[in-house]
Amino acid sequence: MIVALIVISLVVFAVLAVRESPLWQWGAAALLIGVLSRLEIGDGVGFDGGVGLVLALLPGVIMLALSVEAIRKPVLITPIYGGVKSILPRVSRTEQEALDAGTVGWDAELFSGRPDWSKLMGIRPLTLSAEEQAFIDGPTNQVCAMIDDWDTRHNRADLSPAVWQFLKDKGFLGMLIAKEYGGLGFGAQAQSMIVSKISSRSVAAGITVMVPNSLGPGELLEKYGTDAQKEKYLARLANGLEVPCFALTGVHSGSDAGGMRDIGVVGKGMYQGKEVLGVTLSWDKRYITLAPIATLVGLAFILKDPDNLLGKGENIGITLALVPRDHPGVEIGRRHFPARQAFMNGPTRGSDVFIPMEFLIGGADYAGQGWRMLMECLSTGRAISLPAIGTTSIKQSLRVTSAYARVRRQFGIPVGLMEGVAEPLGEMVKRAYTFEASRRLTASMVDEGQRPAVISALLKYRTTEAMRDSVDDSFDIHGGRAIQDGPNNYMFGVYMALPVAITVEGANILTRTLMTFAQGVLRAHPFLYKEIAAAQNKDKKAGIDQFDIAFGGHAKFMLRNIVASFLHGISNGAFASTPVENEMARWYRKLHRYAQAFALTADWTTVILGGQLKRKQKLSGRMADLLGDLYLMSATLRRFEDEGRIAQDRPLVEAIMADQIAAMERSFGEVFANFPNGFAANAMRFLCFPLGRHARPASDRVNYRFVRDVLQPGAFRDRMTTGLYVSMDPDDVTGVLEDALIKVTEAAEIESKFIKAARKGVFERRLDRDAIDDAVAAGVLTGNEAGIMRAADEATDNVVKVDDFAPDALAAPEKHKAAAE
Repeated sequence: MIVALIVISLVVFAVLAVRESPLWQWGAAALLIGVLSRLEIGDGVGFDGGVGLVLALLPGVIMLALSVEAIRKPVLITPIYGGVKSILPRVSRTEQEALDAGTVGWDAELFSGRPDWSKLMGIRPLTLSAEEQAFIDGPTNQVCAMIDDWDTRHNRADLSPAVWQFLKDKGFLGMLIAKEYGGLGFGAQAQSMIVSKISSRSVAAGITVMVPNSLGPGELLEKYGTDAQKEKYLARLANGLEVPCFALTGVHSGSDAGGMRDIGVVGKGMYQGKEVLGVTLSWDKRYITLAPIATLVGLAFILKDPDNLLGKGENIGITLALVPRDHPGVEIGRRHFPARQAFMNGPTRGSDVFIPMEFLIGGADYAGQGWRMLMECLSTGRAISLPAIGTTSIKQSLRVTSAYARVRRQFGIPVGLMEGVAEPLGEMVKRAYTFEASRRLTASMVDEGQRPAVISALLKYRTTEAMRDSVDDSFDIHGGRAIQDGPNNYMFGVYMALPVAITVEGANILTRTLMTFAQGVLRAHPFLYKEIAAAQNKDKKAGIDQFDIAFGGHAKFMLRNIVASFLHGISNGAFASTPVENEMARWYRKLHRYAQAFALTADWTTVILGGQLKRKQKLSGRMADLLGDLYLMSATLRRFEDEGRIAQDRPLVEAIMADQIAAMERSFGEVFANFPNGFAANAMRFLCFPLGRHARPASDRVNYRFVRDVLQPGAFRDRMTTGLYVSMDPDDVTGVLEDALIKVTEAAEIESKFIKAARKGVFERRLDRDAIDDAVAAGVLTGNEAGIMRAADEATDNVVKVDDFAPDALAAPEKHKAAAE
């Protein structure tokens, strides 16, 4: 009976924890178990009947007493409230504004440990209006055909005048500006797809279109500008009559906005012959895209008001202004040359430049709110821009590499069929499917009105790191063909752009280790943010009231996490929830199971480390990786559903799931192994993985299957590389690959017969003889077969050839030499 009582107690504990029951129910259950224990055990434990009964009932009595608010607050909550002030991480003003700027959605479900699948499945699928689709099919394809990447990055270090004018005339620089102001008024999905397609032709061109539609004056003016500012500038920005830039990064402030030294002081000065109230500005900004050619300069600076002329105190805070290029004192026009990329980027400076109050974006009312304004725009812009460029680079790398790997032969077979080459090619396929899925899902969130700040941050670093991996894999497979730059090299431009993508809009190293998890757990955790807000409330009584509610909810959350993590771990997620009842149901259950393990680990990590979390950046980075893996799994499963569960894609999706789960188990293991509290680490390890970690990535056999599929022209290859600009012109830098792939595929059987005969010595492949003519003479090929074989051979030669130059062709032009001297 003692065993039965223990089992009953554990079951009751589990039920109460999973139901997140109120404290009085715990007390009642404890009283009942106490009574049953006395009836079963009796007095045989060394206590007389009265003492034993009191000890048995004491836990229940205490819980019932604490369920009464008048007792709980002074006895329990107030002491804890005082203690957590020194434990929980403090939130700076800029962090607070960044947190408030974004919204939470699916990321909060992952942090909760029990995802509400309707929040994922309810996000609208990829949706474009007829006008948006027509723009992609028309002007976007047209400008892609106009772009010559070699000419852009080598000869001009700039887009051609014709491309610049086309972008301006067709409204590419004002896609996000509403139609009422003369813009295109396109949604996030359309903007993402347009930037993606252009970037598949030239990263420099993609960045040029991306920046005005991401963190730029257009969006800031539309959201926060005064009516006069909107009337003056938006139509001109939309039509390309004004070229904007936004200057945020300074010499001494990059990711640390609090370190900004750019300063503005409120006072009076002369403007257009009159003395007016304004700001005297000094700034030193760098790395500003479009700055060398910008006609309007957006500026972020710290605003001071020593005489309190605005009535907001002396230290007003980060403020934004829009300054015309030709305003007296503005220094602009010089260029940086980031990774030798052709997009315009450079510094801007000014010293004691007086601007009127009408130059402040939103006027004086928005003075001091600049960081919030920037974060609100960045939370959506970052969800569109770099994920678009990163994803298209991943897909473009796959498109050209799969064609090259099929066309290029070594040892008598296409190099793509060699296992050593198939391994990285398979990874490229998985990345292409996964990151296109995440790009679509995130852009759809933005179109629904979400501002996914946490998701956009993790997606930026995960997508650009995957871009780096795919481009590196592409270079490995191409070998010497990829490293010889020239007009026929279709990979070198994106390879050179990699450091730019890794660095901008939050350097990956800091986005991963400092921002994603630290801000994510504060924003998306169901109770932590409320507890911190309560602890930092200057009104102690109100803070205790808020903390009482939040702390009670957090305690229930922790207890549920303990039970649910163990049950999912012991059953391998067999009883986890799923939104579907098809072949993917088991993967949804596993996603739920690992989200639960993440919720427990994230919660304990934050509670135990408290304010040390910002310094434990290795742990924070691993937790960010776990959150990213959960999100990528979610996006991949959702794409498979949206596309109708295509049977050919199922092995690929299951391979992606297996890889992600294996990666998560490695990350969990690294978190536990490096956790500073050994007892907590062992407890988390036991609760999350009571049977150990045994996940394995997809097998070589499975990976090889979809590698063979992508080496053939057809629907699978097109799905993996959807949204790119694809030319079929054999004279085009990438069209030559498409042409050769088709011709080589058509000649496959003929080629096989030809190679077998060559191996038998019927003829030889030599530069001084025509082997195809010899094959016809030997009766191996017919005349028609010889024509097909010759076309494939010529197309292959066009693919594998590399550029060479006259000895002095690459010397710097005279004007560049003179500038250097």
